[in-house]
Amino acid sequence: MVETLPENLISLAKKCSFPLYVVGGTCREFICGQHPLKADYDICAPVTAEEFIAAAQRCGFEICGVFKNTGTVKLRSGGNEYEFSCFRSDKYVRGVHRPVKIYFTDDIMLDAKRRDFKCNAVYYDISAGQFVDPLGGIPDLKAGVISTVAPAEKVFGEDGLRLLRLCRIAAQTGLKPAEECFERAKVNARLIKDITPERVYAELTAILHADEKYGHKYGQYEGLKLACELGVADYIIPELTAGRGMSQRQDFHAYDVLEHSLRCVKYSAGDIRLAAMLHDAGKPYCKITSGNFYGHEEEGGRIAREALARLKAPKKITEETVRLINLHMYDCNLAARESKVRRMIVANRDIFYKLLELKQADFSACRDDMSEAPAVKKWREIYQRMGEEKVPFTLRELNVRGNELISAGIPAEKTGVILNKLLLECAVVPAINERGKLIAAAKRIYKEL
Repeated sequence: MVETLPENLISLAKKCSFPLYVVGGTCREFICGQHPLKADYDICAPVTAEEFIAAAQRCGFEICGVFKNTGTVKLRSGGNEYEFSCFRSDKYVRGVHRPVKIYFTDDIMLDAKRRDFKCNAVYYDISAGQFVDPLGGIPDLKAGVISTVAPAEKVFGEDGLRLLRLCRIAAQTGLKPAEECFERAKVNARLIKDITPERVYAELTAILHADEKYGHKYGQYEGLKLACELGVADYIIPELTAGRGMSQRQDFHAYDVLEHSLRCVKYSAGDIRLAAMLHDAGKPYCKITSGNFYGHEEEGGRIAREALARLKAPKKITEETVRLINLHMYDCNLAARESKVRRMIVANRDIFYKLLELKQADFSACRDDMSEAPAVKKWREIYQRMGEEKVPFTLRELNVRGNELISAGIPAEKTGVILNKLLLECAVVPAINERGKLIAAAKRIYKEL
């Protein structure tokens, strides 16, 4: 394994008067033969933070942050980032995410037992060139399972975030929870409620992008499905799990609302998976309140906004997700006239490709059909024609400016609205994208306002 480590880290280990270990993900990746796009290095040693910092600085490492309470040091060198931690043992109060007491130690067994899963408690002594496996993490990795470093009831009871970490690691690596690990996680699922929304959102996002870590195909689906099976999802995204067991038209759908949503995530590109996960969040509400799914896209947008606000999702991501959900049913029966589709494309040019991705994933998720969705085919053909006709897709491509409309007698406060209306008219009749024709059309539109 030493050949895979950065030279500056090897040099540091050789110059230390104490053993320096790589621990956790890097060891797991090497043993499993997995290669991340960007390597993260967690290192540790049975010394104080001050002793380690002194050694690191002598070797030219830049210290980026020191957290004395936990004995953690963030540092970098040669383009790589590292996180060092002193050997320690933690004491928790059930359901409280952070340890209430930290004890520093030189005992590697105690340090291993304060971690979450055995697969993350495998160490590599850099100078000695050998693995140290106090709890049997290597046999777990070779068996393809995840088990806890202590009785699972204790591990999950100490920190509810470990419930989502279990789902994420399983999703990224393809490892499966051992029976006790699965059962006790399920019993303790409610403890995720004690975790801050920001931490939950970060782990959920990592699950939704799990396949990107090591290339484990459909990892995002496996991780999200595991969160649903454990009941963890019921507490963090009940809008999703409300569709559990809710049947749909069998001539279109092979799965209930929940499984369809999970499969939409399975077949979707990484940049739309929040929208894919929540695209049918309005269906349970509509079914309960009106007995059918009509209008679920509008209700879904509203419900998704509430869910993402609760999870403290970034505003920009929330707004885009809501727009995609609101539009995902547009032209589902292929009845929309081309003129309307053209206007829709121009009005939503910034998210058009993502909307195509969502439409395709939604179609594929109905019956695991990977052929091109009829609506996607129709829209691509229309979009291609629009390009050939040189349709202006943005105001910058419109051959008139606001000051020119003002000079033509249009009040300044109306120019923004009128320019956008002109853009939509050009979507249907691109030939009017000439200065004189646009000014004439602008005067007409102004009279109609």
